Amino acid sequence: MKVRELTDGRIKRSAIKGIGTAVPSARMDQEDTSARLTEALSRAGEQHSARWAKRIFKQCGVQTRYTCEPNLLEPAESCRFFPGKDSQGAAPTTAERMSLYKEASVPLGVEAARAALQDSGLTPGDITHLITVSCTGQFLPGLDASLVWELGLSTNVMRIPLTFLGCAAGLKAVCVARQLVEGRPDAHALIVCVELCTLHIQPSGGKEELYGASFFGDGASSCVVGEAEAESRDCFLLGKEHTVLLPDCRDEMVWEVGDRGFDLYLSPSIPGLIGRVIPDEVERLIGAQAEEGGLPELWAIHPGGKGIVDNLQDVFQLSDEQTSASRSILRHYGNMSSATILFVLAELRRQLRSHDALRQRSGLALAFGPGITAELLEIAYVPASTQTNAAASADCREGSYA
Repeated sequence: MKVRELTDGRIKRSAIKGIGTAVPSARMDQEDTSARLTEALSRAGEQHSARWAKRIFKQCGVQTRYTCEPNLLEPAESCRFFPGKDSQGAAPTTAERMSLYKEASVPLGVEAARAALQDSGLTPGDITHLITVSCTGQFLPGLDASLVWELGLSTNVMRIPLTFLGCAAGLKAVCVARQLVEGRPDAHALIVCVELCTLHIQPSGGKEELYGASFFGDGASSCVVGEAEAESRDCFLLGKEHTVLLPDCRDEMVWEVGDRGFDLYLSPSIPGLIGRVIPDEVERLIGAQAEEGGLPELWAIHPGGKGIVDNLQDVFQLSDEQTSASRSILRHYGNMSSATILFVLAELRRQLRSHDALRQRSGLALAFGPGITAELLEIAYVPASTQTNAAASADCREGSYA
């Protein structure tokens, strides 16, 4: 696939200039969590659910993840989120969960944002737009206002909260930021995604609830999007974007507010639906290049679940190396909803750095959310290697970075 032009002679392309991530200090080991959960199910007399939970925890592709709720690390009999606690009235209410969300989300978002600013070489005073993303909690004044105060951003910064859009919202925020800053050399958008998914683990032995409990984790991610300059290096240039609401899928992924946190339903059909529909959407985005077999080299797939990555790898005949960034994030952090895609991009960049990438590479970022919504974005990695500086600068002057 030919990488899109950096400039058409009038408008320069935008780029992700810096990325930062953060996770809570409490780490959930998958084997330990599975053992304590199955113990709780057995105590509640739900032997079938205990066997099913043990199997899904083992097969979902997660080894560790993080949580802002230390109670989730306690023994089965004292964990308020485990089965049996709802009937005892001990399970946390939605109000309690939202209180913890308010307490934990701001410092986690600040940590990720500061890391992104440092990575970009920019200061809080350079930020003109702030896009905050979250679907796992709400409060007012919100995360956006809190970040302005904590980071020392201008009180005149344009604040754009994207709330309750699910896992696809992180990539949607990058697309929105691209639209806001492109053609404006003075503009820089700071994106901050904070998701505390483990707050919504349900004290139930139902299959849907146990499936959601098996692979969601907590985390925050941030990036700075601005106009790419001729000397830009070690960044992801942003190309065309494409969004689609998949037909007849409104009930396949549902996220509603309940008395004991948010209730999530994920259909087992989701990976297959995505595998069938997304190839046509990729072709619509990259056009004739797909017909010629010119698929991008780099793939940043939101690991909404192991099955999604498996299906897309099969459909596009990707190598294990091409999906390794997505699988690595799923394995070590779980699915952190909207925050996950920037973790994947950060891991992809780390891998490219470790291989001493000497050339620019085209890529595609994909994320999926309720609806089912699919977000697709062309990206291109520009390496930092000084060996390519002269050639890359020439490409910029000529209006191409193929």
